[in-house]
Amino acid sequence: LDGKSLFEEKRFSSIGPVVGQELRSRAWVAILLVILGIVLFIAFAFRHVSEPVASWKYGTIIVIALLHDIIIPTGVVAFLGKDVDTLFIIALLSIMGLSVHDSIVVFDRVRENLRLKKGLEFGEIVGKSLEQTFVRSINTSLTIILVLFALYFFGPASTKDFSLILLIGMFFGTYSSIFLGSPLLVTMKEWQERKRG
Repeated sequence: LDGKSLFEEKRFSSIGPVVGQELRSRAWVAILLVILGIVLFIAFAFRHVSEPVASWKYGTIIVIALLHDIIIPTGVVAFLGKDVDTLFIIALLSIMGLSVHDSIVVFDRVRENLRLKKGLEFGEIVGKSLEQTFVRSINTSLTIILVLFALYFFGPASTKDFSLILLIGMFFGTYSSIFLGSPLLVTMKEWQERKRG
């Protein structure tokens, strides 16, 4: 090989610390704006469901679940010493979108069942809504997780961190929409009753 490399560098790009800090701060602003937009959208979409829990509280619960869903992958990235780059931010925004969608499906079923099953307690309605959406939530998430596993193990090295973050986020996003959001909704209603009583 006469000291020559088989590889030729076509392009090298580097982002300096000032530009990198600017990108990070803009990305966090984007995440905060997305969260605000989600709360407003949920409050608007659930505006006709003001009893027994106000519509804006559905949005607040989804934001709590979202914080759970982005804090865990962020912690894993920090623990592993990975870089916080634009792919990381894109992964977090994707996790937020998928998690919100999952939570909205469950809460929309709660809204529908509140209208249809008027004789039941609120906790029972939430439980029935979870039963009705559970298989759909698991199937959707499992499909995405299988694709992400394939991307992680068989995809290019440049997408490994991205797919790992998404894998973690999808797992905990599914968990939070089923085991965090709905119980918080019931707890919120119980707090309201204690406050009134």
